[in-house]
Amino acid sequence: MTRTEALTVVVPRETGGHERRVALVPAQVSTLTAAGLAVVVETRAGAAAWFADDAYASAGAEIVSGTELPALADVVVGIGRPSPDLLRAGQVIVALLRPREDPALMGRLAALGVTAVSLDELPRTLSRAQPMDALTSQANVAGYKAVLVAAHMLDRYVPMLVTAAGTARPARFLVLGVGVAGLAAIGTARRLGAVVSAYDIRPQSRAEARSVGATVLDLTTPDGGGEGGYARALADGEEAALRTALAPYIGAADVVITTAQVPGRRPPLLVDDAAIKSMAPGSVVVDLAAGPDGGNTAETRPGETVVTDNGVTVVGAADLAATMPTAASAAYSRNVTALLAHLVRDGRLAIDLTDEIQAGVVIAHDGRVVHPVITRLLDHGGGLS
Repeated sequence: MTRTEALTVVVPRETGGHERRVALVPAQVSTLTAAGLAVVVETRAGAAAWFADDAYASAGAEIVSGTELPALADVVVGIGRPSPDLLRAGQVIVALLRPREDPALMGRLAALGVTAVSLDELPRTLSRAQPMDALTSQANVAGYKAVLVAAHMLDRYVPMLVTAAGTARPARFLVLGVGVAGLAAIGTARRLGAVVSAYDIRPQSRAEARSVGATVLDLTTPDGGGEGGYARALADGEEAALRTALAPYIGAADVVITTAQVPGRRPPLLVDDAAIKSMAPGSVVVDLAAGPDGGNTAETRPGETVVTDNGVTVVGAADLAATMPTAASAAYSRNVTALLAHLVRDGRLAIDLTDEIQAGVVIAHDGRVVHPVITRLLDHGGGLS
């Protein structure tokens, strides 16, 4: 491939944990090259998601070794935070950077002269931002897969089956947290034949759960709607009252799928030890909120599966989308491509912090942290709380 003066987009191989996704798939390479960008892909960057180097090359990308990437990268696109070895002044990073968890890292990127663009800070209420919404695309995958994980671990049928030997009742699924992942879980569980109940502290989300066929629990709880359509953080007393109200429904469920998260805060504890002990042996809990600071259950261990003393399987389903890397990568690639189209004009980067989308996703630029929330966290020495 002949080198040009075009802005070069580099796709490195992901290095985090069990990550199998890749940030850009061959189908979108031609879109970027048609927009005047050059695309460079690290050798075997897409192999774990079944995208071969030859497919990238056929689409117009240059395939290089990892040692060549730093000198070539104008824009680094990734899933998680990139390796420090890739970074230099003047670069742009586009990834799920989770800046609220580590604002100090954003400060270091700014000091290095890196423009940091975090897809997880996209203003999701803007309709024109929807094609860039990576949190939604990955949550869709995770919600779907959570049901399959639960069905695999459940030692009974999911649908009702009528046989000559008798009738097996359908499994009872309870979905707690009805955002994108919760809605995907509801739809998948119903297609498998489960009886599905759901709850969310946001009234609008409860209405959406009903619209896809779930029975919404009749609980008296405060309105938990927060900024940007997310749930707000509950006060300690509110959270305890919610756990008490949910407990009998948790005890009656064969499968509980939890998805509740609050941006920049620890996930709320929805399923405590007492609720887990009330569940029947063989029941399954899949916690999609699992992360470094715990999850929605008292037994959640991120990335691990725990079987409690009373025989309940609790899956700490951290980064579940990575276990479906082909579908997840294809969706994420479309998000990245749409965002790059918004950031690039005439083949060059055009940062404009008066634009609502860019004001949301651009965390660091021109040697300083520019995102107001991250700036405030840095000023208070904070992070996830």
